[in-house]
Amino acid sequence: MLRLDPFYPIVPDTAWLARLLPEGVKLVQLRIKEAGEDVIRAEIERGLALCADHGCQLVVNDYWREAIEAGAGLVHLGQEDLANADLAAIRGAGLKIGISTHSEEELDTALAASADYIALGPIYPTKLKKMPWAPQGLPRLAEWRERVKCPLVAIGGITAERAPAVLEAGADSVAVITDIVTHQDPERRTGNWLAVTKSWRALSTGFPHG
Repeated sequence: MLRLDPFYPIVPDTAWLARLLPEGVKLVQLRIKEAGEDVIRAEIERGLALCADHGCQLVVNDYWREAIEAGAGLVHLGQEDLANADLAAIRGAGLKIGISTHSEEELDTALAASADYIALGPIYPTKLKKMPWAPQGLPRLAEWRERVKCPLVAIGGITAERAPAVLEAGADSVAVITDIVTHQDPERRTGNWLAVTKSWRALSTGFPHG
């Protein structure tokens, strides 16, 4: 079964990878938006090289064809991306698949697709983008923990201070965007996250949920 580090930052480009990986990040998603094909391919290739140098697992958001071409190991798909993806081709290339979910119906879709991990969100209110879904909350996270056998990722409005409660509720990993990329000192904030998740893991028994 796929194992995920409890700290899962999501960044928009490889310049962010170059800043955060030296801090000790071991799992990261490259979420490129509105770029040409050449830029996308170059970013994924550079991301894989940077992550290889730092012993970090790279997740490619959305661009599964380019991820296959570059030899990535893990791709993340939203529900719309999932509907248009060739799962057989992705599996055939040896990639594992993470899938976003926001409702019971979307959870059923992700389970039917045999997701290697499932992301649930938003856990808390988030300002990153307008969401059509109400915050899920920790009780829903705990409920899904009972249903989901693969690793469960929590996302949406989570800060380093909230992370221990989210992990305790059943998340294997906590995805974070805003609390890192909008912070006045992202490297220091990354260090805060790493310290928090390391402390939580030391008090638990490794990866208790996945």
